[in-house]
Amino acid sequence: MNIDRAVMLLAGTLVLVSVVLAVTVSTRWLVLTAFVGANLLQASLTGFCPAASVLRRFGVASGCALR
Repeated sequence: MNIDRAVMLLAGTLVLVSVVLAVTVSTRWLVLTAFVGANLLQASLTGFCPAASVLRRFGVASGCALR
């Protein structure tokens, strides 16, 4: 698995978890969904993703989309 796929996996998991928590616990969990969406938008515009930096430190192989 490379960084690109790992970031997509992390983002998708966080969105699904926050939606489930919003339905079952509190709608305030939708803030997490908004945060993930904003980070994805920022990464698509700049090519820099904070999650990719963290995953790289854990030894995930580099991808072609994210620096």
